[in-house]
Amino acid sequence: MADVTRRLHLRHLRGAPTSWVSHTAGGKVRAQGTGLSFWYRPLTAVLSEVPVDDRELPLLFHARTEDFADVTVQATVTYRFSDPAAAASRLDFSIDPYRGRWRGQPLDQVATLLAELAQQPALDVLARVPLAEALTTGIAPVRQAVADVLAGDPRLTETGVTVVSARVVAIRPEPELERALQTPTREQVQQDADRATYARRANAVQQERAIAENELQSKIELARREQQLVEQRGANTRREAELDAESQLVATRGEAERQAVAATAEAEAARVRDDARAAGARAVGLAEAEAEAARLAAYRDLPPAVLQSLALKELAAHVPAIGELTVTPDLLGKLIGRLG
Repeated sequence: MADVTRRLHLRHLRGAPTSWVSHTAGGKVRAQGTGLSFWYRPLTAVLSEVPVDDRELPLLFHARTEDFADVTVQATVTYRFSDPAAAASRLDFSIDPYRGRWRGQPLDQVATLLAELAQQPALDVLARVPLAEALTTGIAPVRQAVADVLAGDPRLTETGVTVVSARVVAIRPEPELERALQTPTREQVQQDADRATYARRANAVQQERAIAENELQSKIELARREQQLVEQRGANTRREAELDAESQLVATRGEAERQAVAATAEAEAARVRDDARAAGARAVGLAEAEAEAARLAAYRDLPPAVLQSLALKELAAHVPAIGELTVTPDLLGKLIGRLG
């Protein structure tokens, strides 16, 4: 809106770069253009202000499809006043010279006109297509129809309005119908989610089975290695026992051989001793025999009396000691008789 300030009985208007202002006094145009700033007398001045910037107009209207389904069309129309002088001459854009505000609602009139012009082609297009097609591919045809009608409408051209763009944001059915239409998709999505869940569970089970199999294989391999270790230990123990037995056998054989050699030596020594003893005994026997033979030879030539004396002597040497001897005349007579 224009900025109006007061100086005594005069007013000063300062416009904006996006506002077209017209000042008429006495039926003559005093000033006209965008971004103007001037003094005027409020009692004689007629002022008009038309915005020349782009304006966004949101539209929301209902339509019915070929299969009698109600839908809501949400669209946005961007427009601007390309000919503000024509717009000021066709619509009431006059402003209060004291406050700088519009006396009427010119933008509402433009919005109503654009809404009516945009609804008609949209209703015509949607009335010829079923609901499913309208929801899936109906936005582009509706947008094109609305843009074509707004661009070629003579009333907008005469009013100085130029439609910059027309956009159809969404076409939506009633909430209950929308939920019903979304049910198959939701069910499909749920089924896909369930399949994904089942696949994930199956994959998890498969992974757990693989892990369990790996653990079992590890245990089997560990048990096999333990068995190999036990067998190897047994073989080592058996080998040690065999080596110990062989060592003991060798030691025993050596000891037996040593004992055999010792026994042989002892037997040989005993035989030698026995032979020596036998030889000595034979030599002694021979010597004794020779001595006895010599003695006997010596005794052979002796007289009997001498032999008796020697016998008595020998007997006396072997008779125990006699403490007391009684000699009778008979014994002595016999002895003398023998000696004689």
